[in-house]
Amino acid sequence: MNYSKMKEERLLAFYEKVRQQVALDAGSHYRFAGDGVRAYADKLREEMDKRRLRFTLIDWSTDR
Repeated sequence: MNYSKMKEERLLAFYEKVRQQVALDAGSHYRFAGDGVRAYADKLREEMDKRRLRFTLIDWSTDR
């Protein structure tokens, strides 16, 4: 996926959905946000950092 051509609103929305899923996973025995999702979120974050967008970081400490 070419993140550099993605609109800022879409980047932020995708990242926020991942952040919400990780937060939901924190209280569950099941994990839907695994390593692939983490890699996806990292790519989104890198692009958002390049654009200097403001966003809430994902707290991965509760993921495992």
